[in-house]
Order: sequence, then structure tokens, then C-alpha cells
Amino acid sequence: MKYKKLGLNGPKISTVGFGAWGISGRDWGNTDDKNSKKAIHAALDAGVNFIDTADVYGFGHSEELIRQVLDERSDKHKIVIASKAGNNFYPFIGQDCEITPANNDYSLRHLEFAVEQSLKRLNVEKIDVLQLHSPDLEILEQDEPWRALERLKNAGKIKHAGWSIQSFQETEQAHILERHHNLIDVIQVRYNLLEREAEDVLFPLALKYGTGVIVRIPLLFGFLSGKFDVKSTFGDNDHRKFNLSPEKLSTYLEKLTSYQGVFDKYSNYSSTQLSLRFCISHPACHVVIPGGKTQDQVRENAVASDIDFIPHEAFVK
Repeated sequence: MKYKKLGLNGPKISTVGFGAWGISGRDWGNTDDKNSKKAIHAALDAGVNFIDTADVYGFGHSEELIRQVLDERSDKHKIVIASKAGNNFYPFIGQDCEITPANNDYSLRHLEFAVEQSLKRLNVEKIDVLQLHSPDLEILEQDEPWRALERLKNAGKIKHAGWSIQSFQETEQAHILERHHNLIDVIQVRYNLLEREAEDVLFPLALKYGTGVIVRIPLLFGFLSGKFDVKSTFGDNDHRKFNLSPEKLSTYLEKLTSYQGVFDKYSNYSSTQLSLRFCISHPACHVVIPGGKTQDQVRENAVASDIDFIPHEAFVK
């Protein structure tokens, strides 16, 4: 496992992390907490020291599972936790919601409240990285969310301030990094082999300011693992029913054909490993956060960190 500093101001972390949405018990179909905890343990045993979660994942359940795992480990002080806030799920607790409803609240009052709840669930004194959870541009143009991050940092509730950029807004929202780069230590961005818009404007800015970059959706909800085809279906409690609809799967399969050469050239590695390697081979990117529901999945993911002999240029468009 390779390690890299998360931007100029961030901690030293593994270049492959663990994305903890899929083990939350919501939005990804049925999950088993025992297997989820085993998967987190397996990731940490493989050298992963960075876990990305959010308060809304499983209505807090993801954070609670992470705490349970850390309580079982002697090396928990070495693990870096990034969480997010801004979707006020609290009014929906106890309701029967197949897919997590959106209820944006980036007010100072809510963000301070949300962080206090995350601190309790994680059983930590500070959150290593707290990210605004994919707000739209109208919210980002307001002062209050940034004032909240600054207050939380000054109060010692969070170590580093971050912002998870809304999907497909990587260029439209890039100027926000220019405006708030003195406060923002870390950004999280949707980026993968088939969705590369972040390369155009956002990544050059991140490099300019030394901003830490966390890559989410690196496997395109599992599509780049090679598991799915146009006939693949998902349950009503799985967001991939929409995000990997037959129409989208067909489009992705067509786009993927242009990369077959690199998969053939490095056939000793799985499509999962090569897709993760693509992300962290970009000079702006510091860590990739694939999910993993099983021990085998996270062990496979971890290998990508060491395939550092494949340059970004190998993945031609």
C-alpha cells in the first residue's frame, strides 16, 4: 500500500481508501452488518487508513459501524475519518423510505448540530475531514456554509474543511475552489474512466492551490468491475436502479470499448484494479474511495495502490 499526503494541509493517507456508503444499509440493496464490519477490517488490514462516510449514509448507521470496527482495533488512532453533512435526514428517521430522501440544510445551525451528532456516533473528539455534502451552486454562493466550516475548524470540532462537489458540476462549480481555497483543505469529486470532466478545469485548480482530492464513484457504481451488462437489474431499495438503468448501461458499455486496449495490455490485473489505478494515477488525485461489501472486494481494491508503474497517459481517451 502506498501513502500520500492529502494535499498541502491534509494527513498522510493510503492512496486507496474505503467508501462507506455501500455498507450503510440504505440505497445499495440489502447488507449484512457482520460482513460489512469484516470488509472494513479487511481493508484496514490491507493497509487502508482512510475511510470516507457521511452522516446521512444509513441515517447514521455507516458512522456507527465504523465506530464499532475502530473500537475493536488497537491501531484506531492511525485511521483517518472523513465525513459529510448537509442533508438533514433527521425528520425522516423511523419512516419507511426505500431511497434516502434529499433534504438540504447547510445552515450554520444544522451543520453545527450535524457535526455534534457525528462526533457522538464516531466516538471521536474531532472529525479529521468534514465535507459539505454536494450542495448546489446557489448554496455554495452563500456565505453561511463556509462560515460554518470556519467556525467548526476554529472550535476544534473538525481538523480539515472539505467540500464534496456535486456530480456533473465539476466545471460549473470549479470557481468556488478559487474563491475559498484558503479554507478548503480537501475536495471530493466524481471521477472515473468514463467520466473525466474534472480534468478540464477543476484538477488544474486543485494542483494550483495544493488542494487534497478524494475521488468518489471510481468504479461507476460497480459498472467498471465488469459485473454488469444491459440486462442487469436492481431492486427498489438500490439507487443503481436509476443510476445504472438499461439506457445508461448501454451508453457506458459503448464508451468502455475505447479502453479495451489497456485492459488487454495489463490483463494480469482486474478491470476493477485498473479502473482504480487510472484515478490515482492523475497527479491531482490523492485517494480513491471504492466501496466494498465483502473482504474479497476490498482486498482486490487495495492492490490498485501498488500498480504505480502504469502512467495516467496509458489510459488514452
